[in-house]
Amino acid sequence: MPNMKSTRKARTVSRRKRKAFPRVSAKRIVAVANRAVRKALLEHKRAGNPVAVWRDGKVVVLQPEEIEV
Repeated sequence: MPNMKSTRKARTVSRRKRKAFPRVSAKRIVAVANRAVRKALLEHKRAGNPVAVWRDGKVVVLQPEEIEV
């Protein structure tokens, strides 16, 4: 069987051209995610829409009056 190497060369990006991503801690990511969930729950409650949540290994639908924000 012939050697099936790719004829394309891998592209390398110099360090200067690479964009530096800011370092963000896991705590910060979790805090932002929690804030977003809280906001979404509040919007559902205000609009009178139920939400589905995971409890004890099952999906449970909470009615707007049951949503704790």
